[in-house]
Amino acid sequence: MADSEDATTIRAVAERLMKAHPQVDARLVHSSVQTAYEELRYARVRTYLPVLMERRAQDLLPSDE
Repeated sequence: MADSEDATTIRAVAERLMKAHPQVDARLVHSSVQTAYEELRYARVRTYLPVLMERRAQDLLPSDE
């Protein structure tokens, strides 16, 4: 499981995506963010982890079209 800093990052990314995509089910948003985190969790440089997670999770969400 994520340490407290990663958990905070996951929560913040999920909140931003839920605000940006209110029509998408919250469980789907959380699942996408968790998947993005799992893909990036061992990155050496963690500075950009939140933005990379958000971009990846956004790619996993259904398009607005």
